[in-house]
Amino acid sequence: MLPLLPTIFQTFAATTLCNKPTLFGLESWYAYLPFSFNSITGQCEVNLPTGPMQVLGSHSPFLAIGLAILDDLIRVAALVAVGYVIYGGIQYMTGNGSPDTVKKAQSTIINALVGLVIAILAASIVSFIGNSIG
Repeated sequence: MLPLLPTIFQTFAATTLCNKPTLFGLESWYAYLPFSFNSITGQCEVNLPTGPMQVLGSHSPFLAIGLAILDDLIRVAALVAVGYVIYGGIQYMTGNGSPDTVKKAQSTIINALVGLVIAILAASIVSFIGNSIG
């Protein structure tokens, strides 16, 4: 049925079927590798470069795989930062007005929010680079 579809619908099918959402928003290890939709088999295929493979460089599959793994690690760090914000909030509520406990809770929340901002920026940069090379 797919070979009979017009080119526009095949392109839509390729972008929809090949970019599936993943578990908890984490990218798969092959997310930044170049791929195409095979209309005959109905599956996505990874297009690896032919000839000698580069270890590093803009067309290196190793760089694309490394960026996908780094992206996942940064996203996990962002989830940990959200957990620390929640932990700091619980410390703040159970501090009973004790100045040391409240100060420690505020410090935990501020540090976690700074870490969250850094993780969001890093994930954006890694995602941009990964999409540029893939």
